[in-house]
Amino acid sequence: MTVFSRQAAGRSGSDGVEWRQILPSPQPSPARGEGVSHWICVAPIWVLPEHFDFLKSYGVRRLVALSSTSRFTKGDSSDRDEQAVAQRLSESEACLLTWAEENGIEYVILRPTLIYGRGRDKNINEIARFIRRFKFFPLLGWARGLRQPVHAEDVAAACLAALETEGASSRAYNLSGGETLTYREMVNRVFAALGRRPLLLSVPLWIFGVAVKCLRLLPRYRHWSIAMAERMNRDLVFDHVEATRDLGFSPRPFRLEAEDLPS
Repeated sequence: MTVFSRQAAGRSGSDGVEWRQILPSPQPSPARGEGVSHWICVAPIWVLPEHFDFLKSYGVRRLVALSSTSRFTKGDSSDRDEQAVAQRLSESEACLLTWAEENGIEYVILRPTLIYGRGRDKNINEIARFIRRFKFFPLLGWARGLRQPVHAEDVAAACLAALETEGASSRAYNLSGGETLTYREMVNRVFAALGRRPLLLSVPLWIFGVAVKCLRLLPRYRHWSIAMAERMNRDLVFDHVEATRDLGFSPRPFRLEAEDLPS
């Protein structure tokens, strides 16, 4: 397996993974016999168009790309930055579709819901860090909006299945978790995984707004917005029937293990 990264290349080792860095520009052409026909892109999908020529130089014939269900859930957000993300996702998917069809390349777009796992995500990981630091977690009202957290390993398995399943080409799939639960219950389970008694504070929206402005002064929370609180009472639910049918996608229920929490 060969892994290309925009960052400095990792160390190739006995695990059979060869790391290479994608250089800014121009990118050297691959040597004879180094063609790679099947690719998985786990970088933000809007990065892909910058590397279309690079992929073609390696002889890409099939491409699996990760997008997000945020293209559907953040389009009407009260936060302009989130609206921009939704638009960027939608435009990037359309760009990939057009390029792939013009060049005869098979593609599969995967749209996960809320990804968690390995203590490196920006969803459950952020909730856990907040709880560790402040000993409580704030909620807007009852926070009954439904969620379907999907584990990173299940997303990875879907990527591999999409790469290898010939009949699943030239289409997009939603990837949701194996369990649907309220935002409140999701946070309760983070408390439980941390070995803490749940301490949830229901606060009105205006207080949330003040708190978010204060938190954004801290680097770790500068991406937080009032829109995040507003969605606590919205259902963000997607079925994955098609992914199960075509890719054998079978996500686990939301069960946090020690390795899923930040160190």
